[in-house]
Amino acid sequence: MVEELKRAGIKMLKDEEWKIEDGIVMKEGRIYVLEGELRREIIQLHHNTPVEGHRGRWKMTELVARNYWWPGIMKEMGRYVDKYDTC
Repeated sequence: MVEELKRAGIKMLKDEEWKIEDGIVMKEGRIYVLEGELRREIIQLHHNTPVEGHRGRWKMTELVARNYWWPGIMKEMGRYVDKYDTC
């Protein structure tokens, strides 16, 4: 996690922003998701659902960012949504 944050250019971690709950790293109350396949799966699950899916970039961003965080989350979600003409 530390190496990923360094690559993202995050230079300082403030104690009040971060904590560990039951072995899960939290940033400002949101789950920190390590780099890898899980990020794509989270985006897919929020974008491709029958109830809330394909509602566009901002709705999906709101849904994902409500519970999860990682460096570059907004850009990654934008790239994913841009692949769909209907969004």
